[in-house]
Amino acid sequence: MVKTHPRGPIASGRARKKRPLAPASAAALSRRQLERKLAVSVGASARAARLRAGLTQADVADRVGIASEVYGRLERGKMMPSVPTLFRLCLALQLSADASLGLALAAAAGAGLWEEDSTDKDDLPEMRRLLRSLRRLPRPQLKLMSLVASAILPTRR
Repeated sequence: MVKTHPRGPIASGRARKKRPLAPASAAALSRRQLERKLAVSVGASARAARLRAGLTQADVADRVGIASEVYGRLERGKMMPSVPTLFRLCLALQLSADASLGLALAAAAGAGLWEEDSTDKDDLPEMRRLLRSLRRLPRPQLKLMSLVASAILPTRR
């Protein structure tokens, strides 16, 4: 039996061929890794705060105004809350947003959030600003900057 479809006939009972997915860029992969780490950080801090407060997941979900299943996924790091939900979560658990997002830990370490894990440093705003500035330099100053950079960078072996 053949079914009609806006794009043409489709044979029933036969599996469609799946198109191969386009390879993800390094920037997209590092962004996904960052989002996963961020979700895990938020979930772990929410869990720790909930346990300190002696609350159940259902208690926190009721206070935040979300389903307990959704809160469970959030706490396991399987999803990120929206900004309003994160706000309500921080209020319900008396949790600092800086701590839940991992900003307090990164600031204490003196580093940017997750920057050490980034495989694609070209996407960092600092790198883009530096490259724009270097492109505007005349050739003699660019050579000088190259010498300065090679003098301050550690040698690779």
